[in-house]
Amino acid sequence: ILVSSTDGVGTKMLVARAMGQWGTIGLDLVAMCADDIVVQGAEPLFFLDYVGVGALRPAVVESIVAGIALGCRDAGCALIGGEVAEHPGTGDDDNVELAGFVVGVVERDALITGDAIIDGDVLIGISSPGLRSNGYSLARRVLLERAGLALDAPAWDGADTTIGQELLRPSVIY
Repeated sequence: ILVSSTDGVGTKMLVARAMGQWGTIGLDLVAMCADDIVVQGAEPLFFLDYVGVGALRPAVVESIVAGIALGCRDAGCALIGGEVAEHPGTGDDDNVELAGFVVGVVERDALITGDAIIDGDVLIGISSPGLRSNGYSLARRVLLERAGLALDAPAWDGADTTIGQELLRPSVIY
C-alpha cells in the first residue's frame, strides 16, 4: 500500500534565518517526512517540496534545494518536483517557508500500526548526533531566551562548534 507524510521544518527555520545558513534545513525537511513513513515500515519512493520566500534570493533557494536533494539521496527516494513561490509584500523579504511531501510503499501485511504492541515489548532508542527538527521552540526558549546564550557562543566549554552550528546540525534520516 502507499503511505505518505507531509511535514515542515518548524521553528528550526528561525535559527537558519538568524545564522544566514540554509544548507541543512532541506535535509531536515526530508528527514521529517521520510522518517514519518519509515516507522510504518514503508520505503520512501518520491518527494516533492515547496519553498515560499518573501523575495527570491537564488543562493538561498539553491542551498535549500541542494539539502533537499541530499536528503532524498540519503532516504533512497527521488526528488520529482516542487515549487518555489515568491510572495512579495506578505512578510519580510528574508522570510522562508518550507514544506515537503513524501510517498512510500509497504506491503499491507508489513505495515506497522502499533496494534501488535503488548505489555513486555521492548522500546529501543536510537541515538542522534543532534536535536531532531521537532522541539526547536523549546530548545530556543531554554538556550537562547532563558539561559541567554548567543548562537555564536561555544556549544559547551572547549567546543569547536557554536550553539548555532549545533542547532543546525541536520537530522539523521533513519
